Amino acid sequence: MASLFIHSSFLSSPKPSIPIISSPTKKPPPPQILPTTVPLAGKTNPPLSTTLETFWDWLSNKGVVSPKSPSVKPGIVPEGLGLISQKNFSRNEVVVEVPSKVWINSDTVAASEIGGLCGGLKPWASIALFLLREKGREDSPWRSYIETMPNGNDSTIFWSEEELSELQGTQLLDTTLGVKEYVQSEFLKIEEEIILPNKHMFPTITLDDFLWAFAMLRSRAFSNLRGQNLVLIPLADLINHSPGITIEDPSWEIKGGGLFSRELKFSLRTPIPVKAGDQVKLLYSLWISLQVLIQYDIEKSNAGLALDYGFIESRSDRNVYTLTLEIPESNPFFGDKLDIAEANGFQETAYFDIILGRPLPQGLLPYLRLVALEGPDAFLLESIFRNSVWGHLELPISRTNEELICQVVRDACKTALSNYHTTIEEDEKLMQQGNLDPKIEIAVGVRAGEKKVLEQIDGIFKERELELEVLEYYQERRLKDLGLVGEQGEIIFWEPK
Repeated sequence: MASLFIHSSFLSSPKPSIPIISSPTKKPPPPQILPTTVPLAGKTNPPLSTTLETFWDWLSNKGVVSPKSPSVKPGIVPEGLGLISQKNFSRNEVVVEVPSKVWINSDTVAASEIGGLCGGLKPWASIALFLLREKGREDSPWRSYIETMPNGNDSTIFWSEEELSELQGTQLLDTTLGVKEYVQSEFLKIEEEIILPNKHMFPTITLDDFLWAFAMLRSRAFSNLRGQNLVLIPLADLINHSPGITIEDPSWEIKGGGLFSRELKFSLRTPIPVKAGDQVKLLYSLWISLQVLIQYDIEKSNAGLALDYGFIESRSDRNVYTLTLEIPESNPFFGDKLDIAEANGFQETAYFDIILGRPLPQGLLPYLRLVALEGPDAFLLESIFRNSVWGHLELPISRTNEELICQVVRDACKTALSNYHTTIEEDEKLMQQGNLDPKIEIAVGVRAGEKKVLEQIDGIFKERELELEVLEYYQERRLKDLGLVGEQGEIIFWEPK
């Protein structure tokens, strides 16, 4: 997710969110993507039926599945390919286990012919390069698996300029461009340092090829497993997503190979009961009675789903907007404010995800008040208050401070809303009409969701502005603590006897 990108004294530009790679700290300018050809990523795969037969034979030969009594089989489903149950499964029952000998991860790359060339690369980049090399080899031992991967999906990184124009004003557009520029910069470096000096070891690899490999990792790889940061797991990665599944517990884990084997296995469970013939799913488009399904990521926003997988959901809490706050280095109290922020788990720049229909995230108001602290209120930055200042910031400090944060946030929301080329009403009308192109449907859903969150943020701070006269501020609270305010709010003056 990107951020509320509006320049002011303490609202900064957005930072692209790239889950499986390290992203630039500052928002880059819109990238000039190099023109490329597509000898690998655009290569036509065999018919799906043939691909599945070959893949099943490969899995059988590797000892991954039992051809005589399989519990699941890959099959053709509306999403492309999926897992079709061959028996009844109860909730949390293991659907498939895949041994580590057929995984593709950093260890696979290190043990390959190009392992010595990839030592200095980021894990995702080395796996992407390995994937493309094997895709270009006619005799690759991984060919049967790689051919199950689609030539692309509806992820926004594959959208044309015309399609991306439908995302005008959205944080998703900024994040998409940031991701594409990042991938391009990594590709150019790898091309210069590894691919070109070793042409005999690689097929012709273009930027589009590299972007395809990156997209396959984003949409298919499993991460944050025991000892495995990023891994492609054949058969298991055919699992699809269902919006009807909202169980937060992960549906997979790494297991030891058993008493007489030290080989690790990836174990995939079904989060819901499944009947024979159903598709095993995680959490994608719910297709009645054919797939085993799971939930890909219950916390991911619609922008994140669109970027990684090429779909969105209708759930309101998938609509997220990220507010980015920054302590300016030019602020005369920069050092003190940064010390206080860091002592309370924040940094010079802080990111707050605002979710449609939910309260403001914890820490947002204190951080806002800290950044806006100035003038007579700056005494709270003195060292004597260092251990207690955050507690004070959790409540209104002064009318001036509270009014300032309301004005800045509301102005930022209004500016962000003006960057969209449609209104919420126009977007909702388009969605009600139906029959939209899948990518247009994604664009309309994301931009409408972002605007709703922006209006929600503006409404919260508008209501707070109306309460400025009745809010209790620091000085009033302090006088009460000292017993210097009467029951009617009057200040009590004590005269010496």
